Amino acid sequence: MPSKLKPQVKKVVLAYSGGLDTSVIVPWLKENYGCEVVCFCADVGQGDEDLQGLEQKALKSGASQFILHDMKEEFASEYLFPMLKMGAVYEHKYLLGTSVARPLIAKHLVEVAHEVDADTAATQTCGISRTKVVCSKILGMNPKK
Repeated sequence: MPSKLKPQVKKVVLAYSGGLDTSVIVPWLKENYGCEVVCFCADVGQGDEDLQGLEQKALKSGASQFILHDMKEEFASEYLFPMLKMGAVYEHKYLLGTSVARPLIAKHLVEVAHEVDADTAATQTCGISRTKVVCSKILGMNPKK
């Protein structure tokens, strides 16, 4: 069985929340890929207390740069209002929440990757079973193309 080759990555833009998983993945990406990590955070209205100290935390974990986009207006006008008009609900009783922001965050993540001339963009996910498994998803090699 052929071995998987690790992609050559010089710079990655990471969708960064400041939580444990995204804070741990910064040094992991640097160690395993030898790349520069730029942390990107999306402000979609979660509140100042959630955003406070994120830049310092990202830089302390090894990021070379922290970029915050204020996307509240775009999120409300282009995503939330249309969702409410459509009556988009989950299981006929719950309004869709943070999942509605994901396409907008992904759009800005790739835009930032273009702006900083990154090779790729990444998100951090975690799966929980008996032990916590943390994995990194590389979203699209060479977002410049």
